Formats: sequence, structure tokens, C-alpha cells
Amino acid sequence: MNKKVNTILFILGATVFNVFIAAASMILLFLLYAKFLMEHIPENGRAWGVFIIFIASLVISFVVYRVTLKFLLTKIDVEKYFDPLFVRRNIRKTGD
Repeated sequence: MNKKVNTILFILGATVFNVFIAAASMILLFLLYAKFLMEHIPENGRAWGVFIIFIASLVISFVVYRVTLKFLLTKIDVEKYFDPLFVRRNIRKTGD
């Protein structure tokens, strides 16, 4: 495989991993909320718990993604296996 294919596969894998972590943390937090907290919260305030669970699962997935990415980048030589996403082009201005 060449560098472009490696880059695309890495991005797709990282996206799937991030969505999986977000979904798993949302399910886990909702189960914990339903088991321990839901009966103690008034009925009109329960929707806020779901909103907070949604935000918390996004934060958890972001943190886990960042930590995992840092770990992988220390183990993998990025320049050897991946192509840069954005290539800087040198644009030279002509003198006035």
C-alpha cells in the first residue's frame, strides 16, 4: 500500500474508533444514569440528564481519541507511512 491509501485508511479507522467510543460512553453513562440517578431526579428535570450525558460522551470520546492518537504517534513514524493531508505550496510574489 502507498502513503495515500495508508492515510485514508488511518482517517477512516480513527473516525470509526471515535464514533465507537462516543456511542459506548453514551450507552454506559445512560445506563449509570438510569440505574442510580433517574429515580432521584424530578420528572421534568430528567431531560437535562440526557443532554449532559450527550455532552459528557462527546468530551470522553475526544479525550480518549487524543490520548490514543498521541500514543500511536509516538509508536509510528508518521512521515514514513502517511502522506500529508495539506500540502503547502510556495507562492512567490512578483516584485512591484
